[in-house]
Amino acid sequence: MSSAVPGHKGTHMLDIHGLCVRIGAVQVLRSVDVVLPVGTMTGLFGRNGAGKTSLLRSIMGALKSEEGSIKFDTRELTTAPAHLRAHLGIGYMPEDRKLVPQLTCRDNIQMPLYAGIRIDKARLDWSLEIIPEIKPLLPRRANQLSGGQQKMVALARAFVAGSHVLLLDEPTEGVAPVLAARFSEILTQLKRTGLTILIAESDSRYVKDLVDRSYDLERGEAALLEDMKKEVVLT
Repeated sequence: MSSAVPGHKGTHMLDIHGLCVRIGAVQVLRSVDVVLPVGTMTGLFGRNGAGKTSLLRSIMGALKSEEGSIKFDTRELTTAPAHLRAHLGIGYMPEDRKLVPQLTCRDNIQMPLYAGIRIDKARLDWSLEIIPEIKPLLPRRANQLSGGQQKMVALARAFVAGSHVLLLDEPTEGVAPVLAARFSEILTQLKRTGLTILIAESDSRYVKDLVDRSYDLERGEAALLEDMKKEVVLT
């Protein structure tokens, strides 16, 4: 199953340049430059409150930018309606999951279909192959699950919508070490599909060996760290 954008000819799937975002009187992002090369996994690391969630929400159109650009392929997203992201194949897993508590897990995962987004239904089955743990959870309501189980359901929903790009906000935060390690295994499988993935984490221990490149975000400013593969060679 290809994750390539039809007609895509560039080397970057997502290109963020000079992004400035303010929430009320607080400047949360300051001239942020972040690039996601096609088919790579990029880490966005920084302590809580550094601006990671604000950046992901800005990409998804939940926060408006003051300055700068966010380009998906060659399409400018800062002026596009928020709902367009999912139609473009951008999947988002929020830090707080945002599941509908009264709906079953199956309905939550299929939410992109209910929203009228054109999705290859095979992705639903594929999500269950990648995360088989959620199969027995499908008939249960989301409010009957543990926090870790809810994260897995939210990840599956993001995968169903994210045929080209996945934005994952703190996927391993607040879960037991054994489950965090399992998330690392799932992310490894997702990476092999050729998806372009951005992972925001305050604790990078479970994903630092998976990413191809990473950024450090501090007080709303992003700095590109050395290419992770190059670091391995040098050390």
